[in-house]
Amino acid sequence: MSLLPGSLSATPIRTAEYVLPSVPSGVGEARSLVRKELTVWGLEEAIDDCLLIVSELVTNAVRYGGAAYALRLEQRDDRLYGEVFDPGDGNPRPCAVDVDALSGRGLQIVAAIADDWGVSAANGGKIVWFSVSHTA
Repeated sequence: MSLLPGSLSATPIRTAEYVLPSVPSGVGEARSLVRKELTVWGLEEAIDDCLLIVSELVTNAVRYGGAAYALRLEQRDDRLYGEVFDPGDGNPRPCAVDVDALSGRGLQIVAAIADDWGVSAANGGKIVWFSVSHTA
């Protein structure tokens, strides 16, 4: 177990990491993995929000990111962090969409649900991350 620099928390850090193919069925697989991990961790109250956030981020990774993506979840004290890495170019950003548009609102949904989120450059691609609080 590793602790964050300066952290003396006695709460164990839990992590789960998956590498999934960038195919449409991967979105459902990612949701199943999130539901399973958060149930095992006793974080049922965070499942619905995390499922929606991960669905949006993974959909973007499948659509724009390349051949595969990585999903990582980490629980620290009262926060759950998630990351989706993909090797695609560009930085995702919320965009204004027409009221009749059938897509394009994913990052707006993420911003509305997550306590915090952002994009970080990574070797060979980018990481879109989020955090939500929980009360387990």
